[in-house]
Amino acid sequence: MPETIRFTLDGQEVEAGPGETIWDVAKREGTAIPHLCHRDAPGYRSDGNCRACMVGIEGERTLAASCIRAPSEGMVVTTDQPREVAARRMVVELLLADQPEEAYDKSSRFHETAEAQGVAESRFPAMAPQEVPLLDNSHVAMAVNLDACIQCGLCVRACREVQVNDVIGMAGRGHAAFPVFDQDDPMGDSTCVACGECVEACPTGALMPRGAIPDRSDIDREVKSVCPYCGVGCQLTFKVKDDKIAWVEGAEGPANENRLCVKGRFGFDYVHHDHRLTVPLIRKDGAEKGLNVDPGNWSTHFREATWEEALDVAANGLKGRGREVAGFGSAKCSNEEAYLFQKLIRQGFGHNNVDHCTRLCHASSVAALLENVGSGAVTATFNEIENADVAIVIGANPTENHPVAATYFKQFAKRGGQLIVMDPRGQGLKRHTSHMLQFKPGADVSMLNAIMHVIVDEDLYDRQYIAAMTENWEAMKAHLAEFPPEKMEAICGIPAETLRDVARVWAGAKSGMIFWGMGISQHIHGTDNSRCLISLALMCGQVGRPGTGLHPLRGQNNVQGASDAGLIPMFLPDYQSVTDDGVRSAFHEIWGEGEVAPEKGLTVVEIMDAIHEGDIRAMYILGENPAMSDPDVDHARAALAKLDHLVVQDIFLTETANYADVILPASAWVEKTGTVTNTNRQVQMGRPAVPWPGQAREDWWITTELAKRLGLGWDYTHPREVFAEMKQSMASLDNITWERLESEAVTYPSSGLDDPGAAIVFADAFPRDGGRARFTPASVVPPDEVPDTDYPFVLITGRQLEHWHTGAMTRRASMLDALEPEANCSLHPRTLRKLGVEPGDLVRLTTRRGSIKVMARADRAVAEDNVFLPFAYVEASANLLTNPALDPYGKIPEFKYSAVRVEAIAPADVA
Repeated sequence: MPETIRFTLDGQEVEAGPGETIWDVAKREGTAIPHLCHRDAPGYRSDGNCRACMVGIEGERTLAASCIRAPSEGMVVTTDQPREVAARRMVVELLLADQPEEAYDKSSRFHETAEAQGVAESRFPAMAPQEVPLLDNSHVAMAVNLDACIQCGLCVRACREVQVNDVIGMAGRGHAAFPVFDQDDPMGDSTCVACGECVEACPTGALMPRGAIPDRSDIDREVKSVCPYCGVGCQLTFKVKDDKIAWVEGAEGPANENRLCVKGRFGFDYVHHDHRLTVPLIRKDGAEKGLNVDPGNWSTHFREATWEEALDVAANGLKGRGREVAGFGSAKCSNEEAYLFQKLIRQGFGHNNVDHCTRLCHASSVAALLENVGSGAVTATFNEIENADVAIVIGANPTENHPVAATYFKQFAKRGGQLIVMDPRGQGLKRHTSHMLQFKPGADVSMLNAIMHVIVDEDLYDRQYIAAMTENWEAMKAHLAEFPPEKMEAICGIPAETLRDVARVWAGAKSGMIFWGMGISQHIHGTDNSRCLISLALMCGQVGRPGTGLHPLRGQNNVQGASDAGLIPMFLPDYQSVTDDGVRSAFHEIWGEGEVAPEKGLTVVEIMDAIHEGDIRAMYILGENPAMSDPDVDHARAALAKLDHLVVQDIFLTETANYADVILPASAWVEKTGTVTNTNRQVQMGRPAVPWPGQAREDWWITTELAKRLGLGWDYTHPREVFAEMKQSMASLDNITWERLESEAVTYPSSGLDDPGAAIVFADAFPRDGGRARFTPASVVPPDEVPDTDYPFVLITGRQLEHWHTGAMTRRASMLDALEPEANCSLHPRTLRKLGVEPGDLVRLTTRRGSIKVMARADRAVAEDNVFLPFAYVEASANLLTNPALDPYGKIPEFKYSAVRVEAIAPADVA
């Protein structure tokens, strides 16, 4: 197709670009052509089945569906002549005949189209009652009203082609054809993952959110913002009525292109929950600290206070204590709030004992990337997979933890890309793979070294790239000689021939990407795991080109941005070392008062140990929940109880807030202004959709007020002022202004004010001395503890699709909690039979650190003698069991491997 095509549209000469249809050009030129089966959104192909968009073409006997017809040079198209206008009206009138008398969605696109065509009623008979499908209210989040269905097929395309979940299909023939779920199951009994893409695509209200108002145009405002859950950074639109979120739709952000997952679409009523903190609280004299406060009845342990009193008490307990104070910030807050928090600890107390959740998720990944690549961020956005032909996903479960990113992975496989998944646990991506390597837990290095051994042994590596862009290759080659697949097979559990095949596929890729998650990072050898992945990419030249790159998928909405902003103990903003005299001097010049300490600070787990040792006696915790998220959580809770002053700033009375002396009520993400940076390095603006409840306040304001009481001369009045200060020390924000972010997302680095940013980096050089990336050999290091006769099973922890982090938000979101209401663990059916346990029975899980009771599920994806345990449930806290042993480089705990005993619980012992 030529670059542009000229044709005539309603008497005007217009141009069409490559791939544009008549409908596309008409829309761009301001001509509205009705459409029902067509969805004007990325990922949707036109289908042309509803015939509501018919146009006339000179010289052709029949009308054409404009949504699927490409223009040709010199074509003459009309949209406004009597013939096509009458045809479109007739289509709408015929469809209206079968619509229910009372519309489920009076503001649906169908009813808008009918009104625009002047069709208020139909002359034609409706479908016979016995042919109309029954209503289906079996799903907790969505209602199925197929009496409103017009058989447009959009829901099928949404499910099969956009989200690639393959749940919805069409059954029946002719006018009796309707969508079905799996094998004609009720929607609530199907394999539907509640992403809601079908709901957003449906043009009639045949698929609707449960409880939606009949006229969805009856809202007070729409607010575009960013999802507060995982690191994908989906843009969305809040629909607000009476200062409450009525429902949510996806927006066309760079990471999601309108798509959402179940949390992003249905997980927002937590902000209106009765448990929200709405007033500052001070612990009553003599009230015991611990996990015994009802979040709906805190008056047993706390009393209300004014902001003035609460801030004074909070500051007085911290003031002048220097290294006795430590801080935990939050990746759920904005970039500006993360920056202010680390600045407060460093400037106000003269040390670097400040950390946040990256220590518990990707610290080892960042350590390896900084060491070997020179940057802790991803080298390519996950969307670049569309340009790859081979992709590896290892130690990650994107369909549950990063569902929107997973849609791109599934589309990649559907287009013919080779998807290689490596994980000790089976997962939803398995059915899309060319290779599924379900290796033994903790055996990552042996498996990856074996794959690299084959690439070296068979001379499959990229000599030119290695010579031009890397260092330490000869040492790496010599090291890999000790790891032949035949030798590593016994350690990792993957047949040698499979390892050889994967090596050949990866080495033969024109463009390849590697994605990893916390299954790689949360080990005592997590940094070594990441080193192997970096080496695997480098030896085949798979960095710096379209469709190539290294991408650790971030777990929280702003863990990338919070790390960039310096919320880590060894680096100031933009990963500038606290040990560098020049760096500290530059920050002193910007901050104006207080010296930045030259020693690296303590990490999350180290801070807890220091409390037990008496070195740290007070803490300021913003939005983190270490009483649930730390390993060996009894140890962490005992540390919190030992503090003589604890200030907690949060939106709920979390498990950690139970130990607080002062609780400061914060605003939720949907109530604040600020920027966040997602896993793709995309900086985006968050906007307040609803007011904060009661006396709650934005985190940046609370931290600023606390700083004033600590004697710091802060005078910030808006987050944009904080952002302006960040730009003075953060080169990553060059050419990214607050004003730009108010209208668009920008990927860093950005080369100019009109540059959207670099999706791919390090094409010509790496940000290390000499511009070269480094190969770092990794040896096999066993897990800190291995199964024995007392603890014969392996415990793996992680997240579920419906819940996130420690559950403080999602377990207070009504639909999410209804979808997954009970603490559970998963074991292979054979393991359950060996234990004499039926699915649904309670079992006791015991490690060297603690014991819990939890309901058992049968799951063939879990290897025999392994147990998978989600960590969102306080009543069966996974981190009572996990191992606090640390990776020596990233200082990350070994969450992903503990030796555990599993025992059946007799019915008499259930209580």
